Amino acid sequence: MKILWLQQLSPLFALCWLFAGSAPQGEAAPASQRKYQGTIVAVGDSLTAGLGVNEEEAYPARLEKKLRAAGYDWKVVNAGISGETSSGTLSRINWVMKLRPDIVILETGANDGLRGIDPAVTRKNIDETIRILKQQNVTVVLAGMRMVRNLGQEFTKGFADLYPFLARKHGLILVPFFLQGVAGDPSLNRPDGIHPTAEGYRIVTENIYPFAQQAIDRIKQRP
Repeated sequence: MKILWLQQLSPLFALCWLFAGSAPQGEAAPASQRKYQGTIVAVGDSLTAGLGVNEEEAYPARLEKKLRAAGYDWKVVNAGISGETSSGTLSRINWVMKLRPDIVILETGANDGLRGIDPAVTRKNIDETIRILKQQNVTVVLAGMRMVRNLGQEFTKGFADLYPFLARKHGLILVPFFLQGVAGDPSLNRPDGIHPTAEGYRIVTENIYPFAQQAIDRIKQRP
């Protein structure tokens, strides 16, 4: 099943697609018609959208496939928008909520860093985005990011530190580094050196998977 691209769908159509389909009482619904146990929305920039690879090769599609193979009947919606900064994520988060996510994997801030935006501004934007999600009882998985060293030690440290700081503040599940094992390896990145190849996204998916499991377990433990 194809992962939905948020920017290509109206909220109404997306909602109808997510929750449509049911079997008559007393009959087992075919797998293709069963209601999903939950919805994960992958929110982020081009690293989430999967710039330069096929839709099914980006990490959200791979994550859904891996979860389903392991018996987790969850949908993963790709809500990545190329070029987005943390302020853009904040500005659209209420619209993302129309997809009724149980879990949001939040990957944002890399474009802030590349543009030299003060990490304090990025932290404030992500902080408010998390506050809105938590207010709606959404379980948040925060994807940590790091910045290139040529921006200076003070900047790169301030940028890297904002993710564990926010995870501690809000009690979030933290992916220490979204691109662990991929960043800096030419064989796993496109010629721009920033965006993963299909193989790079396979590794990203392996990075994200245990944290997605942890988030699902948190939801199962709710009273």
